[in-house]
Amino acid sequence: MEKFKKLNSPAVPVAIADIDTDQIIPARFLKATSREGFGENVFRDWRYDKNGELVQDFPLNDSKYSGKILVAEKNFGCGSSREHAAWAITDYGFKVVVSSFFADIFKGNALNNGLLPVQVSEAFLTKVFSAIQKDPQTALEVDLENQTITLVATGEKEQFEINEYKKECMINGYDDIDYLINQKTEIENYESKAVKFW
Repeated sequence: MEKFKKLNSPAVPVAIADIDTDQIIPARFLKATSREGFGENVFRDWRYDKNGELVQDFPLNDSKYSGKILVAEKNFGCGSSREHAAWAITDYGFKVVVSSFFADIFKGNALNNGLLPVQVSEAFLTKVFSAIQKDPQTALEVDLENQTITLVATGEKEQFEINEYKKECMINGYDDIDYLINQKTEIENYESKAVKFW
């Protein structure tokens, strides 16, 4: 995975609550087992109409929005446990998703795939949506080391929580296997000193 420490970027707002994993990546696109290629079908049934034409006013299709941060309403990633939802969002180019609540399984899948879920208060989320509505290119700064998200224009910021282990993995670009490999020397030292009962 890529290392993640700090990101300063505009955001793409999807002001919809209870976005489930089937809306993020519909089941009919789950035939592949590698992580690549899912981004083109992220939010497929919202981005395209029944004739396969782009829905111009959907935020991901609207040229006034850009950036590596997706902002959504509460309860993002509910529904089935498919890891493909995190794959699709990252393959599209997002590095961060901001919401006031995430489904637990989606949050775990996101962190395991280098996608940072930033959970904020309802009040702060409202400020973010309002700022983007006023200026579609308004920037957010996500600082993982200090666990803060900031509206750059106003300086307003909020702390967010993250599991310490997952934080270390994201900062160093580790998946679970990379983390264990990085601990090889410590593991070998422990094993050499451990009492053997056989």
